[in-house]
Order: sequence, then structure tokens, then C-alpha cells
Amino acid sequence: MSSGAMSPNSPKPRRRARKAPARELSAGGVVVRGDEVVVIVPTRRASDGSRVLALPKGHIDAGESTLQAAQREVREETGVLAEPMHELGEARYWYRRDGQTIPKSVSFYLFSYVDGDTADHDDEVEEARWMSLKDAQRELSHTAEREMVARAVAFLEAEPKDR
Repeated sequence: MSSGAMSPNSPKPRRRARKAPARELSAGGVVVRGDEVVVIVPTRRASDGSRVLALPKGHIDAGESTLQAAQREVREETGVLAEPMHELGEARYWYRRDGQTIPKSVSFYLFSYVDGDTADHDDEVEEARWMSLKDAQRELSHTAEREMVARAVAFLEAEPKDR
């Protein structure tokens, strides 16, 4: 056997295991006003450079519940105050950043509009505006967010109208 060859009984060289990135946790909201929902166009573009049409969402600060984070993110990104109505569920997906695949989990809540103006959004958002719930189910950039709007519509349709 040559000096560089391995015998069948030689241990195989160990490959360093890549540590999987931790799941990012965020919270967001579906804010309704009549038959409309508030949507945003974040300043950050999609990986292909296109504009993204999204629901407001963001990181959870230390000591915050997912509901508190969702309510804060709604206020910061849309300029509106909203009252929580119902937990819609969790969206799980992956995205790419710096060549890595990052798993993400977003807890979404349904909110009803209370007050405020979409012009008062923060600088992470290029535009915040109202859109029909029907259009949002077709036009939001991400499937998981379209599903959250559909869940909100289903909840609202099942709610008694005399509240």
C-alpha cells in the first residue's frame, strides 16, 4: 500500500459538522379596518432585488411576549394603533442571508384598527397602506402571509356581527 492510501480498517477523516443556524423568532399582525388590511413595502428588497409586499412583523425584544412584539411592530412599521382580537398561528419558513439558509418562525395575531395614520411608519418601511383583504390574499409576496390573511378572513366571517 502506498503511504497516502487508507486501508479498509483505517478511521475515516472526520468532517466538521456545520452548526445549524438558530431559528429566528418574530411576531406580526394582520390589522383590519372594515374589509381592508394594512400592508407594508419594507425598504429591504427580496433576494432578486424586487419590492416585497408584506404584513408588519419583526423581532421579539427581551422580556416581550409574542403579542406585545406584534403590537409594537404594527405600530412602528405601519403608524397605526391596533387592538388584539385573535391569535392566527405561526408561519414557518426559510430565507437566505449571506449564503446561509435561515429558519424563521413568525407568530401572527389579528388586530382591529383603533387609530393612527400609515404615513407615520418608521424608516424600515418604504410604504404602508391599506389594501382590501381580498387583494391581500392574492398580492402579498409570501404564501405564509397570504395564508394568515385567509385565516383572519375566516375568523371574521365566523364572528357574530353584533359585537
